[in-house]
Amino acid sequence: MQRDLRLDNVGRRYGLRGPWVLRGVHLTVTPGDLIRVEGPNGTGKSTLLRLVAGIDTPTEGRITGRPRTAYVPERFPTALPFTALGYLTHLGKVHGLSRPAAARAALEWLDRFGAAAHARTPMAQLSKGSSQKVAVVQALLAEPELLVLDEAWTGLDAAAREELERAVAERTADGTAVVFVDHDPSRLAGAPDATYTVRDAGLDLRAERAAAQPVGPLMTVVVQGTRGAQLPADAARTVISAEEPEPGTHRVTLPASHSDVLLRALLTARPPWHVVSVSQDPPATEPRPTPDTESRR
Repeated sequence: MQRDLRLDNVGRRYGLRGPWVLRGVHLTVTPGDLIRVEGPNGTGKSTLLRLVAGIDTPTEGRITGRPRTAYVPERFPTALPFTALGYLTHLGKVHGLSRPAAARAALEWLDRFGAAAHARTPMAQLSKGSSQKVAVVQALLAEPELLVLDEAWTGLDAAAREELERAVAERTADGTAVVFVDHDPSRLAGAPDATYTVRDAGLDLRAERAAAQPVGPLMTVVVQGTRGAQLPADAARTVISAEEPEPGTHRVTLPASHSDVLLRALLTARPPWHVVSVSQDPPATEPRPTPDTESRR
């Protein structure tokens, strides 16, 4: 993702005299951003995500800086004349992969999500959960610069939900921007760079990461590097807080979903870091209130 995606004074309504679903929306998405969108049902969250994904066009205003984008819709069509593997291989070819490379990547992703056994099942015969796994895989297979997830965790089993969180962490660490909606307030808690609320046809910045109070499971990791070494950039962006109790030793706290990305960044650094300990912190029983900045952009 070489440049920002920008929504400038964007509005959307359906029909010449229909009510405005969104109006006066300003949003900038930069490489590596993780952005959460919230709001009650019917407020326009899915409309916003379709605009961000390029599936829909604005009625007024403009959108610039279109990156290579993949999208998981709220409702994924299942009555397609393909097997799961055939569909994913076809999409991989559309994205520029050779047939063998596309099939190999599709099988690897299906295996990660526990759906490899259904690779040759016709799409129309898949269960809702398996179909949702295919919906997620088709987006990740594209290696997008912008990943848009509209309730993508809905219908997935617990293991697949955790795998999607890991995949999001991996993608953002590699510079992919992710914009998502999810009904679970603990989803990727503490990780988003910004949280927006769709309200009264507008978009309000509710919280930025520095002010957010994570409510999901957290990990504390103690690592050692050379004296004076700073955490690698890919590792530093995953953490919520960090301290250096003694030269070369760092204690960091981060969402559990991002721990694999942190450890991979530290262990593949040159010179590599030594992991002293990894522990999971008890989750908060409830989120602490954060100030509503009410910053309509």
